[in-house]
Amino acid sequence: MSKILKIHELEKTYSSGSKKITVLHNISFEIEKGAVFSIVGPSGSGKTTLLGLCAGLDSPNSGSVELCGHKITELNEDERAQLRNREVGFIFQNFQLLPTLTALENVIVPLELQGSKNAIKIGMELLDKVGLSDRFHHYPSQLSGGEQQRVALARAFSNKPTILFADEPTGNLDEETGEKVIQLLFELNKEAGTTLVIITHDLDLAKRTQQILRLKGGKIMSNERTATV
Repeated sequence: MSKILKIHELEKTYSSGSKKITVLHNISFEIEKGAVFSIVGPSGSGKTTLLGLCAGLDSPNSGSVELCGHKITELNEDERAQLRNREVGFIFQNFQLLPTLTALENVIVPLELQGSKNAIKIGMELLDKVGLSDRFHHYPSQLSGGEQQRVALARAFSNKPTILFADEPTGNLDEETGEKVIQLLFELNKEAGTTLVIITHDLDLAKRTQQILRLKGGKIMSNERTATV
């Protein structure tokens, strides 16, 4: 199976006054195309920083990132943005919906950026799949947290991403609502055949993925396959 993401000897540091803080130390791993992969670790372990580097949202101090066959550490900002628009989907714990757009309008933003002529049709079909067929024209402020995250799910899959990054996707939801969102996430992902990378501190959720990368203090503690494989 081909590798969709290759991370090689990543280092990331930040300056704090006269001091340099190393957030990630010599990180190397690969993810196979179509895999369901999780990155786990306590708060401050470097999970979200690593996600940003994997998706080309940030640049490392050293090391390389190859995403969907492109060495994104060698691309400029515009080229990375174009790659993300074509290949990458995101789900965040705080939903990141645009408050002035309806549920449907939020879902079709990636499609409109691609110039899709079927954006509205695709958006309505996706909202129907996540159980929001009666909420097309509602704004985020009119939706519950669980409903907002389902809109975010629909948006993430709207451009048929090759790889989808989900950063603590249930972090702002209660346990019952969070479980429903995760079930939807896995169902949509299986249907789409997307590579899924979940960043979480929830080990029970991670055990439902095929492989778990454990971080602590910005270092890899283990990288192991699970019984889900």
